[in-house]
Amino acid sequence: MDNSLTYDIPPIWKNLDVPTHVSADERILACARLIKNTDKGVREKMRMHIEDMLLRMEKYDASDIDMGGKGCDGHMWYRVHGDKKPDKAKRYTLDETNVHIVNLLTESQINHLVSNHSLDLSYSIDRGDGVDRRYRATIYKEMDHLAMNMRKINAEIRPFKGFGFHPEVAKALSLNYLKYGLTLVTGITGSGKSSTLDTIIDANNRTCDAHIVIISSPVELVHKPKRCLVRHREVGRDVASFRAGAVQSLRQDPDIIMIGELRDEETIKTALEITDSGHKTFSTLHTASATESIDRIIGEVNVNQQERVRNRLADVLTCVISQKLLPSTDGKRVLAKEVLLANTSVKAAIRNNNLSEIYQMLNEGSALGMQTLEQDLKRLFDARKITLENAISYANNKTRMRELLNLD
Repeated sequence: MDNSLTYDIPPIWKNLDVPTHVSADERILACARLIKNTDKGVREKMRMHIEDMLLRMEKYDASDIDMGGKGCDGHMWYRVHGDKKPDKAKRYTLDETNVHIVNLLTESQINHLVSNHSLDLSYSIDRGDGVDRRYRATIYKEMDHLAMNMRKINAEIRPFKGFGFHPEVAKALSLNYLKYGLTLVTGITGSGKSSTLDTIIDANNRTCDAHIVIISSPVELVHKPKRCLVRHREVGRDVASFRAGAVQSLRQDPDIIMIGELRDEETIKTALEITDSGHKTFSTLHTASATESIDRIIGEVNVNQQERVRNRLADVLTCVISQKLLPSTDGKRVLAKEVLLANTSVKAAIRNNNLSEIYQMLNEGSALGMQTLEQDLKRLFDARKITLENAISYANNKTRMRELLNLD
């Protein structure tokens, strides 16, 4: 990787009047004072430098960029097809990256960062070609300095047909066929949950006459109204929390409510309540499988309320899509997914706390479009899209994976 783009930027970070060993908060506030007194032209050059680093992600086919803090060792780091790689052509000092990062923030964002130790925000670049480049950013403290990750948000939405969903699953995801119910898209960070949700929202936007409310932290892809009225509400910017946004949305005449993430007990209970009131709800969880997702929702609430939540979840759950992105044989990445449709048998298993039965239902539910992650990994291996090693490595149930591959 080369980093030849440079600007004639005065090294204003050398004027930081702080001792070497001060707290991150003191350093952030010192950077803010320095930026406030810096010429607007210099600040714009600094911003353009960072934006050019972001735009170069397209050249590298990178999904993320990291900068700042001692962990980066003075370099920009890019994630390319799942692997982190440093750009060693240029080194930044710690205070240089501190000032560059603070220069991107508003006064209210700086105050939030100081108070909460981290800040999530969306960032967009308008280069005049009619296409905004959008990024999801997280800024946080590391050893008394600032670090930042920015993830590129794909402007193009993957076609719904590209996911290969069974017709029964497609019906469950569409407002035209099912007016209510909770659908979860789950997976670890970086598994493409947001992209999958965006595709589902876009499919409804193209085919339904409805009102969609999206509550995100931060707002990533901005959906343009097609057949739907689409509202975007960013946590911390337009609404105080996921829970507050979900509750407020009930007074906004919605048909579909998308809650970016079920992070805590209150948000989980709120999601179940709004779905129970007759709305179609979508959300995400950081879980690796359908059964783990159900277990996580029930386990997040107080013990004396778990029975009630279990019954309510059994009533409203429609579909769980658990996915992973893994290296493909062409050097890129490919999506593997587990799909659970909450039919009568699945709902009974949830209600009776027999979650161990659900894996077998997934195994035997192909007529309804259900599949285990292991079955999808075998499909990808048979199609020579992934290696044998990765099929086993990424499986949730490695014993079952070996059985499917006839390795025992």
